[in-house]
Amino acid sequence: MSNVTLRNVTKEFPGVTALDDVSFSIEDGEFFVLLGPTGAGKTTTLRIIAGLEKQDAGNVLFDDEVVDNFVPADRDVAFVFQQYSLYPTMTVYENLAFPLKSPRRRWREDEIRPRIEETARKLRIDHLLQRKTAHLSGGEMQRVSIGRAIVREPRVFLMDEPLSNLDAKLREALRVELQHLQKTQGSTTLFVTHDQIEALTMADRIAVLDEGRVVQVGTPDDIYDRPANTFVARLVGTPRINLLDTERANGSLHIKHSSLALKAPPRTLPESFQLGIRPEDITPDAQGDYAGRVSLIEPLGVETILHLEIGEQRLLSLVPGMAPVSIGDNVRFTIAPERLHFFDERGMRIGD
Repeated sequence: MSNVTLRNVTKEFPGVTALDDVSFSIEDGEFFVLLGPTGAGKTTTLRIIAGLEKQDAGNVLFDDEVVDNFVPADRDVAFVFQQYSLYPTMTVYENLAFPLKSPRRRWREDEIRPRIEETARKLRIDHLLQRKTAHLSGGEMQRVSIGRAIVREPRVFLMDEPLSNLDAKLREALRVELQHLQKTQGSTTLFVTHDQIEALTMADRIAVLDEGRVVQVGTPDDIYDRPANTFVARLVGTPRINLLDTERANGSLHIKHSSLALKAPPRTLPESFQLGIRPEDITPDAQGDYAGRVSLIEPLGVETILHLEIGEQRLLSLVPGMAPVSIGDNVRFTIAPERLHFFDERGMRIGD
């Protein structure tokens, strides 16, 4: 396996800058996730690393060697696409064997068969080897697509939203399997997604892309607990973070358009800023310092989302289990002061 580095990579298409001075490094054996909304530049980044697109500026390095002039075959990467990209008239076995029979490899059949059988067992598709891929379910086809990538042990795996076309239960199952495969094989993996749950649960580290620029790189804990700006704070977390226009005065933080006032923390803050509060840090408590009216309840079984109105402001609160409240109830609540987030007028994080 290899480490991969993007150094000041820029890519422009007519009328749009897809990537703007993008830099990050993926360590050997790391599961690295590119997270961002549609149009952020995630797929373009993958295609440049694979050699399917040529950047306008900057460099791509594998193991500190510049590979800008290497054709895709010489880069030795495996690309798993959102669409399955299988040969429908071939069996699963033939699809898995195809990359091993390329002119560059020319493996013998006695070498190919044990490799395919081992890969099929790992992905739990060994009972499908003689079935045509046209007769498989979506989840089975994606397993075959992943198997075709891992069977030849490339230097780098590139995965472009490979789970997005699957239903929720299958997506969860394959997410766990991909994590297990990556850890047991120690493969260098770059995984692209717009799904923050996939990013947080799978990644060793995450790079967040916004309109072609990397706005933060860090562990899942870094991205969730210390978002670099309000874009990252909104992107990561379900339900969404509460972002509130706030003023500091007389030792208190006054939430605009509400009666809500919090004790100011012992740190330097501007007079006006945005206060971020994660929903799980707002907890109903009969002895709480704050009060609001329940305007909406979203029961999810294992947890409940409460919409609380305080004046013209609405806060989201996430509580365990089924909350014993009704719409229209007035409830008291607490806010965890050590979990507050502060952002300046440009949306950038204040403090650590």
